[in-house]
Amino acid sequence: MTNRGMVAAGAALVGGVPVAAWGLMGQQNYGGLPASELDYAFQPWDIGDGVAAVAGGLALVLAVAGAAVLVRGTLRGAMDRRWWGVLGPLVVLGLMLGVGWRILTAGGIGANIGAGLLIIFGTPVAAGLLLWALAWAFWLVTQRHGHEGGGDLGGIASRGV
Repeated sequence: MTNRGMVAAGAALVGGVPVAAWGLMGQQNYGGLPASELDYAFQPWDIGDGVAAVAGGLALVLAVAGAAVLVRGTLRGAMDRRWWGVLGPLVVLGLMLGVGWRILTAGGIGANIGAGLLIIFGTPVAAGLLLWALAWAFWLVTQRHGHEGGGDLGGIASRGV
């Protein structure tokens, strides 16, 4: 598979995870009261639960397909396995973003304690994951040769070109 295919599969995985988490989780409003009487830390998007679930399901299929292509590419040597050190934190960050948005937009009575805790504790974790992924990607791209003596592609391919 070409490097473009690996990049597209990585984008599908990293981009699909937050949408899948957001869409499949659904709105987390307090039960028993209409949405107009609830308090929100952040106003949720005006998207129906059915549309969000369909978008989440399609994003899940996209993410799984991207992951399958990447695993297959790693096993066949088309992708350097060190790139999983970039993809893993980005996938976790995407999961945090999808679930976090549902927590931030949950309707409740009074203060949304979950939103406050997410902002206080989730922000540094998310920043750390992003910085790790960026630093690891920068390190891989600036390498002169691949892991196993491959061509000069900045660490994208582990075996010759």
